[in-house]
Amino acid sequence: MAPRKLNPVLDDILDAIDGIEAAVHGKTFEEFQSDWLLRHGVQRGLEIISEASRHIPEAPGVPWRELRSIGNLLRHEYHRIADAIIWNAVVDELGPLRRGVEAIRAALRE
Repeated sequence: MAPRKLNPVLDDILDAIDGIEAAVHGKTFEEFQSDWLLRHGVQRGLEIISEASRHIPEAPGVPWRELRSIGNLLRHEYHRIADAIIWNAVVDELGPLRRGVEAIRAALRE
């Protein structure tokens, strides 16, 4: 399989982050937990991020290994997923991930 071009992969990650952030904006954990469609939509966004991250070379500042492994968990171990872990990943990790992806994009422009 030919490697994907990096800019479209970065776009996929940023689009997924945007979608997740829009979906959870103004929501509480309890609202997230009680909304089946919201939970699964967020999980799908994280799967997209996970899969896209497989096409990015290692770079400092982003936990690439964890990003790649969460996709396997979401796809194959979905029955073990704790809503609190997903919520915390969204609240605590998407901002730093966005900054890391934007830094990679800026470096590509130079």
